[in-house]
Amino acid sequence: MLTDPTFYLLAIPAVILLGLAKGGFAGVGAIALPLLALRISPVQAAAILLPVLVVQDAVGVWAFRKNWDREVLALMIPSAMVGIVAAYFLAAKVSATVVLAVLGAISVVFACYRLWISRGGRVPVSSNAPRALGAALGFASGFTSQVAHAGQPPFQMWVLPKGLSPQVLVGTTAIFFAVINLFKIPAYLALGQFTHENLMAAAVLAPLAIASTLLGVWLVRRVNAERFITIIYVLMIVVGVQLLYKALS
Repeated sequence: MLTDPTFYLLAIPAVILLGLAKGGFAGVGAIALPLLALRISPVQAAAILLPVLVVQDAVGVWAFRKNWDREVLALMIPSAMVGIVAAYFLAAKVSATVVLAVLGAISVVFACYRLWISRGGRVPVSSNAPRALGAALGFASGFTSQVAHAGQPPFQMWVLPKGLSPQVLVGTTAIFFAVINLFKIPAYLALGQFTHENLMAAAVLAPLAIASTLLGVWLVRRVNAERFITIIYVLMIVVGVQLLYKALS
C-alpha cells in the first residue's frame, strides 16, 4: 500500500475535485491525474483513480438519472468504446514518459480552452455539425480517457454547442463517463495495472470520493463557482507545464 504522505497530500484534493466535477462542476476534475503524476507515474495514477471514478460515477448517475440526452449518448458511447480499444493496443508500446508529456499537453490545452470559453469564446464546433464529427470526437474522448482519464475536452466540444440545460448537461456527462469508465476496466486488468498497492490506495480514497461527489451535487444547485473554477484552470496550466518539463527533461 502507498504510504508516502506527499502522495496523499496531492491525492486528497485531487479526489475532492473529481467529486465536485462528478457532482456538476464540469471540468475541474481534469486536474486530478496531473496532480498525482507530479509524485507517481501517470500510469499508476490512472490505475488508482479508475476505481475512484467508478464509485463517483455511481453517485453522479443516481443524482442526475432523470436528466440526460439520448441522442448524444447514442452517438458518442459506441465511438468512445472504439477509442478505448485503440488506446489499449497502443498502451503496451508507449513509455510512461510519453504518457507524461501527453498528459501535460492535454492539461495545458484543456485549461486554456475552458478559460477561453468562460471569457465568451466560441466553441469550435457548431450546433449543426455532421454526426460523423460527433463520432470522431467520441472516439477521441474514449482514447484520451483510456490513456489519461482526459476525455472531457473532445466530449465537451461536441456537447456544449447543443445548448443543453445545466441539469441535462451534467446528467449526460455523468452517464457517458460512467459507461466508458466501466468499459475501461477490462483493459486495465489486461495491462496488469490493478496491483494490490493501487487497489488499496483507491480503497482508502473511496469514502472521500463518495462524500465529495455528494457535496458537488449539493453545491452545484446552490452556488456560482466561476471564480473557483477559473483558479483551478489556471492551476491546471501550471501543473501541465510542470509535467511537460518533467517529461522533456
